[in-house]
Amino acid sequence: MRGRRLTLPLALILGGLSAFGPLSTDMYLPALPGVATSFHAPQWAAQATISACLIGLGLGQLAAGPVSDALGRRRPLLFGVGLFVLASWAAGLAPSLGFLIGVRLLQGLGGAAGIAIARAMVRDLFDGSEVARVLSLLMLVTGLAPIGAPIIGGQILRVTPWQGVFVVLGAVGAVILIGTAGWLPESLPPDRRRSGGLREAGRTFRTVSSSRRFISYALPAALAFSVLFSYISASPFVLQRQFHLSAQAFGFAFAVNSFVLVAVSQLNARLVGRIPLQRLLTLGLCLCVLAAGALLVAALAELGLAIFLAALAVAVGSLGLITPNAVALALQPHPRSAGMASAQLGALQFAVGALVGPTTGLQLGDPAVSMATVIVGSAVAALASFSLLARPSAGRGRPPGAFEVGGP
Repeated sequence: MRGRRLTLPLALILGGLSAFGPLSTDMYLPALPGVATSFHAPQWAAQATISACLIGLGLGQLAAGPVSDALGRRRPLLFGVGLFVLASWAAGLAPSLGFLIGVRLLQGLGGAAGIAIARAMVRDLFDGSEVARVLSLLMLVTGLAPIGAPIIGGQILRVTPWQGVFVVLGAVGAVILIGTAGWLPESLPPDRRRSGGLREAGRTFRTVSSSRRFISYALPAALAFSVLFSYISASPFVLQRQFHLSAQAFGFAFAVNSFVLVAVSQLNARLVGRIPLQRLLTLGLCLCVLAAGALLVAALAELGLAIFLAALAVAVGSLGLITPNAVALALQPHPRSAGMASAQLGALQFAVGALVGPTTGLQLGDPAVSMATVIVGSAVAALASFSLLARPSAGRGRPPGAFEVGGP
């Protein structure tokens, strides 16, 4: 099946599956202050509903990826998407904050199958730098979720309480489930599936996780992604409470940042093949650090909402250069264990995000300063880890800016 062309239906379905992360968080963001008020909970407790979903999105990938390597992609995918739909509707009936946190965990576990398996299917169908190009193109589809989701969430809150957001989330999941069942083909034929049960899965897990080449790209990608999770976790409180934006205005501000992310990812798709992936990744990491620093200065100096949002847009947009290239480079050496490699990469991203995101609720200054401080720390850590783990190649014949990564 290698060499298959990326058709519009395939792109829409794979993009929709990849969008379960932003769908699960971004549509719900305008409702987060309302959830805190509804259950008489502090900010950090309301943010735990985000962290629970992120933990589920991470842990679920560790199960979905290896299972899909053994059973094929379709069956685990359909099960996961179905679980997402049911958990979303259960969240709309939550009688307590504890119940909501629990079903948000299940929602994340179900959505994780879509994220890990969609990424593995791209690796099944495409090779080399084409993987980075396809992932960048999928970000165009995936990017519609963070652009439209908070706006839709804000509009839903005009006519319903926060529970209505989860009803709509379940309906969106049901549409994706129908599309997956009806139009998404199996991408992993039986002769390429892994056998051997848990012992073989454990051996594959150790092989991937001990690969320095994999870690050299997976760790910076996860740390850079925590920039996005910090922004997602804190922005409702920063923009709605500190800068006094309405839920609807917050949705539009969030959409602008998401649009920048999508635009940069499409620029990356055009540059792939002309510029080495490692050089594009380095550029994205440096841009993220510079923008994060500007964001912290804007928050500390109280330079106003416009400058704060501009710096934030660049910091978030830099992920369009970081994520597709880091993912492609991390998955490249593991064609026969793409599900496991994708699962470990996704689990690492969401685990780091779940740990880092709630720290924005700590009192490190006003909410804007707290968010900016955490974003700076994440961006610097991402660049530092990449610089330490990847070393410039001394070999001849490599394109300028390429890196050679030690280990298998």
